[in-house]
Amino acid sequence: MAITLNFGPILTEPYLGHLLAGIRYTAILTAASWTLAVVLGVVLATIRVTGNPIAERGVAGWVAYQQNVPMLAHLFLWYFGIPTLLPDSMQSWINTNNGEMIFASIAIGLCMSAYFCEDVRSGLRAIHPGQQEAARSLGLSFLKTMRYVILPQAMRTALPPFINHTVILFKNTSLAMALGAAEMTYVVREMENQTFRTFESYFIGTVFYLIVSLALMGLGAIAARKLQTPGR
Repeated sequence: MAITLNFGPILTEPYLGHLLAGIRYTAILTAASWTLAVVLGVVLATIRVTGNPIAERGVAGWVAYQQNVPMLAHLFLWYFGIPTLLPDSMQSWINTNNGEMIFASIAIGLCMSAYFCEDVRSGLRAIHPGQQEAARSLGLSFLKTMRYVILPQAMRTALPPFINHTVILFKNTSLAMALGAAEMTYVVREMENQTFRTFESYFIGTVFYLIVSLALMGLGAIAARKLQTPGR
């Protein structure tokens, strides 16, 4: 029995519109999660090199917790567990304002912040201690030293793993499907249920993730060449 592939039904309305909406929600979820992860990761890495043993242990505990709990468990905790601790009025507001996307962004962002923190910390450890001493001798505070002298150099060193974890973050947004967030994987599954075009539906989803992942890695390679320290 010959199998005939037919992409026509899923590349026309209304399914084409659903696909575009899935791409949009995936982009929003990726951007929101990435922003939270990077900002928190940089802050945590900075705290970890302050020399305060209590702060260092606190950050180390945060990193260990986030890295050793599955992403899906984080998503379930935030979507099903955290709302039970919130006031009823806040729960109602979240439920009417796409709570799936909100909690998915928070859960993915917090989890990936641990990985970005370690990336930045590895970059910070690659900077010679004399640079920080020289900056402090010029009268710069610790925060200004980190902002203007240390972090820019550390980010260059940390860029390759940074890009790798960005791609991982993007791919992990597909787990938000378990919460009912209407991102690409959710849309593809719903489209398959309605059209019964199983291979075509999941093939389009697979190609989407492949193209975006390769594009992110390509952009990362370009950025690494542009930001490469002269002489290396």
